[in-house]
Amino acid sequence: MEHTSPSSSAHSAASQRFRWELRNCRVRRGLTQRALADLVRFSRETVAAVESGRRFGSHEFALRCDDVLGTGGRLAALWPQVAAEQLAADGRRGPRAPEPTRLERPVPRQRGRRDARDPGAVVDAIDELRELIGQVLNSPPDPGSAPRPHPPAGPQDDQR
Repeated sequence: MEHTSPSSSAHSAASQRFRWELRNCRVRRGLTQRALADLVRFSRETVAAVESGRRFGSHEFALRCDDVLGTGGRLAALWPQVAAEQLAADGRRGPRAPEPTRLERPVPRQRGRRDARDPGAVVDAIDELRELIGQVLNSPPDPGSAPRPHPPAGPQDDQR
């Protein structure tokens, strides 16, 4: 489900200003969308979608762009109004919350059963899975262990 874009919102002055500032600062710095994306660690598609108004971006995106483009915080200063427009444009989703600061303590992850209808729980589960996969792929093989034998290929019992 795609949320309403800022360009179709009736009151999108902050979003338009945000997009204009982002593009203007990027061009003044002589950066392509790809170069900016690489520097802020977001995809080129995200940069293009935010500049064109197809997406809102995020507070983290604004902060990283401010840092890379040397805007003195102009994009982050616009973010509260952009977030309000995002909320008005799409009542199902609120604005993306900024990452917790160093002084804030993140809520610890809860292990166990999760509600699959909760997008936050799904994202947490995916993050945990990625972390586990990374640990498995990056861990050195145990020199004392023999490779696991594969189960024999044959007919499997079907107990229906």
